[in-house]
Amino acid sequence: MKLAPPVTLKDIAELIKARYIGDPDFPVTGINEIHMVEPGDLTFADHPKYYEKALQSKATTILINKEVEPPAGKALILSDKPFDDYVYLARYFRPFEKASAAISPSASIGAGTIIQPGAFIGNHVKIGRDCLIHANVSIYDHSVIGDHVIIHSNSVIGADAYYFQRRPEGYKKLESCGRVVIEDYVEIGALTSIDKGVSGDTTISRGTKFDNHVQVGHDTFIGRNCLIGAYCAIAGVTRIEDDVILWAGVLINKDLVIGKNAIVLAGSGTEKSLEGGKTYWGIPAIEARKKWREIAALKKLPDILQRLK
Repeated sequence: MKLAPPVTLKDIAELIKARYIGDPDFPVTGINEIHMVEPGDLTFADHPKYYEKALQSKATTILINKEVEPPAGKALILSDKPFDDYVYLARYFRPFEKASAAISPSASIGAGTIIQPGAFIGNHVKIGRDCLIHANVSIYDHSVIGDHVIIHSNSVIGADAYYFQRRPEGYKKLESCGRVVIEDYVEIGALTSIDKGVSGDTTISRGTKFDNHVQVGHDTFIGRNCLIGAYCAIAGVTRIEDDVILWAGVLINKDLVIGKNAIVLAGSGTEKSLEGGKTYWGIPAIEARKKWREIAALKKLPDILQRLK
């Protein structure tokens, strides 16, 4: 999430009543969790296994619970509870706004766009030209929809990220302050859910088409001209490159890359990145031709065992 206008290191530290290391006027231009950071961003680290990753990331302000020497060009904010303070900052800079109408007065809707009865368009939503938003679609605050987009009934655009930290007393939610960005000529099938970024964007690129009942997790990027079949579930922070086809019921684990022109056949699942330009099948998904050879070999196994008796 970008901060407009930017704030200073001292401003942030005073908000959460924390000490800082660095120039008081050091600029903070955004807040972002570690997977999505850019120069100027603040991110947090609350466990030793994340310290080095955060300190060496593109983020230039680190909210951390250990006093260390900041890398060149970076500043630190010292906190006993970085996760909690990060959540406070997310709520402070993007607080929840109660809806006052089915279509928010702050929404921007382009010429020729049709909003069917029962749709909800949240605060600060931007929808481009010649779109069709069917009945009972919900588009949450700050979502961005391009031109010539079709969203079918009962889909939800911009629900919160599924992101929790386990505590002895239960789960603590990492508040979502990101967006969903849907580019031009995208079609979203009925009963689909696309979660907003935790603090960055979940992006569906130009020309991509979804069937019904698709789930897309937070901060995922889906490239141009992809086909996403019914009942696909794509976990957060995944990158699906251009011209990928996921047929029905494909499961994609988090933090993966599915390469350009890859095809994943129906009912497959993967917990590893897949190289582009190949066809995959199975759980775990491997190249389809290899999988078919394995099945053919298994069919011969009873005869082999019989001959060995």
